[in-house]
Amino acid sequence: MDTLTRMRAFIDVVEAEGFSAAGRKIGRSKALLSKYVRELEDELGALLLNRTTRQFSLTEAGHTYYRRASEIVREIDSLSDAVRDSSGDVRGRIKLTAPRTMADAAVGQSMIDFAKQYPEVSLEVHLDDRFVDLVEEGFDLAIRITRLENSSLIARKLAPFSLKLCGSRELIAKYGKPTRPQDLAHMPCVVDTNGRWASNWPFRGDDGDITSIPISGPMMVNSPITTRMAALDGLGFALLPDFIAAPEIKSGRLVSLLEDRIDFNGGIFAVYPHRRYLPAKVRVFVDFMVQWFKTHETSGQPAARET
Repeated sequence: MDTLTRMRAFIDVVEAEGFSAAGRKIGRSKALLSKYVRELEDELGALLLNRTTRQFSLTEAGHTYYRRASEIVREIDSLSDAVRDSSGDVRGRIKLTAPRTMADAAVGQSMIDFAKQYPEVSLEVHLDDRFVDLVEEGFDLAIRITRLENSSLIARKLAPFSLKLCGSRELIAKYGKPTRPQDLAHMPCVVDTNGRWASNWPFRGDDGDITSIPISGPMMVNSPITTRMAALDGLGFALLPDFIAAPEIKSGRLVSLLEDRIDFNGGIFAVYPHRRYLPAKVRVFVDFMVQWFKTHETSGQPAARET
């Protein structure tokens, strides 16, 4: 039995958080995976996992080995993909993370369309609104909705992204239409706590400088979908991702406000680690996403060409 096989078994067990779960996932028995991990520990002369009938955890040596072993296995797989790419054969697993906001909106269809077009590629999609460390947690790539900042990662822009200040017609009839950002400090607002701006919304002031307006209201929730529902019910004004707000603005159920004062323009990016060999499956996925966003409307406008 070679070291690479034992190494893969160990990684599978760690990522599945248990021998039984890993066995079900990859189609091997719990006993066989336990044997591989025990042989790996014997080979290394170090305990990698603390295991009891109720608990499962990595030792300090296990943490170190998992991190480095994951990098080695990904590099080996990437090299295999690079060679396979010359034959046009694209297959394997892509482990990616994306925010729930994206997957719950219409743009989540992009991943479904990819899976239909490339049946030999298995997508393992983890939806999480937290910031995920791709290398540490063994992801091939992430879809992120943000302003692009300095990073050790490679990013490819898929589409533009901005925010919309919205309110229902009933809400505007009751409280009036805000004519400047400062008006919102005295009006009910619904806060999506996923946004980095939280209860201080960024706007461009009268002098052109960026100013933060403290807002408050009857509801705070970590979901732009629920925030949109609250806005539709007239609970308060809301600052929403453009692709979440666009259908309701188009239908007239929500009114877009202060458009010339909103100062958040970022993008939807595919982000992946620097690697010597970019796996063909990842390259094909990213290329597909770029084309998908070019031909589908996500924010009421065609996605911008890549920059």
